[in-house]
Amino acid sequence: MSVSPPRRRSLLKGAAIAAGALSAPMIAKGQTGPISMRWQSTWPSKDIFHEYALDFAKKVNDMTGGDLKIEVLPAGSVVPAFGLLEAVSKGTLDGGHGVLGYHYGKQNALALWNSGPAFGMDANMLLSWHKYGGGKELLAKLYASIGGNVESFLYGPMATQPLGWFKKPITKSADFKGLKFRTNGLAIDLFTAMGAAVNALPGGEIVPAMDRGLLDAAEFNNATSDRILGFPDVSKICMLQSYHQSSETFEIMFNKTKYDALPAKMKSIIAGAVEASSADMSWKAIDRYSKDYIELQTKDKVKFYKTPDSVLQDQLVLWSEILEKKSAENPLFKEIVASQFAFAERAVKWDQDTIVSRRMAANHFFGPKKAAPKKA
Repeated sequence: MSVSPPRRRSLLKGAAIAAGALSAPMIAKGQTGPISMRWQSTWPSKDIFHEYALDFAKKVNDMTGGDLKIEVLPAGSVVPAFGLLEAVSKGTLDGGHGVLGYHYGKQNALALWNSGPAFGMDANMLLSWHKYGGGKELLAKLYASIGGNVESFLYGPMATQPLGWFKKPITKSADFKGLKFRTNGLAIDLFTAMGAAVNALPGGEIVPAMDRGLLDAAEFNNATSDRILGFPDVSKICMLQSYHQSSETFEIMFNKTKYDALPAKMKSIIAGAVEASSADMSWKAIDRYSKDYIELQTKDKVKFYKTPDSVLQDQLVLWSEILEKKSAENPLFKEIVASQFAFAERAVKWDQDTIVSRRMAANHFFGPKKAAPKKA
C-alpha cells in the first residue's frame, strides 16, 4: 500500500500554482464586505460528522459577525470524499472538513494522525502531541513534501472506535481471513495483515456495499454515525474496542492561498473557533453517542460484544511490524513515529498512573448492587 517518495511529491504538483487561477477571487487589500468561502465535508449530510462541520462553520460565521461566511456542502457535492485534499489544495474548494486518513493514498504518513497505534494515547492526548509536541510542524512538513497548498487545523478528539459490524461475533484473529472488510488509512495495512480483503470506502458507501454483499463486515466510527448511516439494517452484531483507530481526530482545512490573504484578526478568530469546536464536539459526542448506544440495543436489537483480548494483542504485534516496515520505506513516516513515541512514553505513563479507574466506579454505582444516590 506504500507509495514511493518521488511519486508522492508529484501527486499534488502544480496545486499551489493552480490555486490562484482556480480559487474564488482573492481578498483585496482593504476589502470591505463579507468574505465568502465554499467548503465541502467528507461526510453524508445526515451524518453527525457533517453536523460537526456545520457547527464549526457557524462558530466562525458568528464570531466574525458575518465578515466571513463559510458554506459547507456534504460529501460528493463538488468532489468525492477522497478527493477533498486535492480540491482544496488547487482551490476548487476554499476549505473542507474530514480526516487525515482519507489522504492515505497521497502520503501514508498522514494517516498516523488518525489510524496509527498512537502508542496508547487517546485522541485528546494525540491533539496535545500535535499542538505542543511537534506534531503540527511535522504535518506542515508532510504537506510540503507532496505540494499541498493547504492550511490544516486538527481538532475534535474521537472516542475509540468499534472493531466493526459483523455477521457473527469475532472470537479470534483468524476470523478475519478472507473477510471482505471496509476500513481506511493505516488500518488498511493492519486488517490486510490480519487476512482481510480490505476495501476503503467513504462513509456514505459502506452500508449499501454491505447490503449488496460487496462487503462482509465494516467499521466506521461511533454509535450515532453508525446508526444514522444504517448499519443496524445490515448487521445486528457490533464488536467494541479495537486498536485500529483508537485516537482519531478531525481535520479542518483551508486553501492556503486563500487563508494567507485573510486579515490577521480573522485568522485569530478561526484559531479560537477551532479550539472551541474541539471542546463542543467532544461534549456533544458523549451526549449523542451514549444515547444512540442504548437505542441501538433497545430499539434496533443490536448485540454488542467486547473484542477478545487475544485479538487486541495481535493487533499490537502487527502494529509494531507495520511501523517498522513503513518507517524503513518513508523517512518522514519514521520521523513522525519517533516523535509520537517520545511524547506518548511520558504522557501515557502519567495518564495511567494518575487517572482513577472509571470501571470500579461504574461497577459500584451501576452494577448489580447499585449504590445510586437516594431520591430526595
